Amino acid sequence: MTANDSPSEPGDDAEESPTERTREELRKTKERLGEGADRAVKGFDDNVVDLLAWLLDTETRARIYVYLRDNPHSTSDEVADGTGLYPSTVREALAELHDEGTVERDKRKAEGAGNNPYEYEAIAPSDLVRGVVGDVQAELNAVFNLDRRLGGESPDGDTEPVQISVDGDGEPVGDGEADADDGGDEPSN
Repeated sequence: MTANDSPSEPGDDAEESPTERTREELRKTKERLGEGADRAVKGFDDNVVDLLAWLLDTETRARIYVYLRDNPHSTSDEVADGTGLYPSTVREALAELHDEGTVERDKRKAEGAGNNPYEYEAIAPSDLVRGVVGDVQAELNAVFNLDRRLGGESPDGDTEPVQISVDGDGEPVGDGEADADDGGDEPSN
């Protein structure tokens, strides 16, 4: 027998092994949870950008909006640096977003003479939603009334059955969700 083959080693390994295994399993679990959380956050971010791209027409405009919500009072150069977009693309998108009222701009105040660039700030998400809710409601009603538009009859007789309301004060409206009459059995008032 060698020194490495001592009878006490298997017993020592048996006592240390569960602890080491537990530590290793905890480390791996923590690593997997971290990776899962990173994927969840990225998936959430991507979903938010996708939804905003739908509201704002392009992913570029959505990324600029998100950046400005996180970094208010940024110049176009700062937005370009922060988003990785070309400065000319950012300037063009910011001009459009400003014209539409999605972002506000003011001259940056600086001491002394020199160039005072515009700094931008995105409107609140509730204001953004309020701005498009009428369009969404009209489109949903057009789909809802498709039979009538095609010359048939609408089963419930409503011409504007979908009504969406937005409350930006954090207080729920009704049950806290956008209200849409689905033509169910209960009449709405």
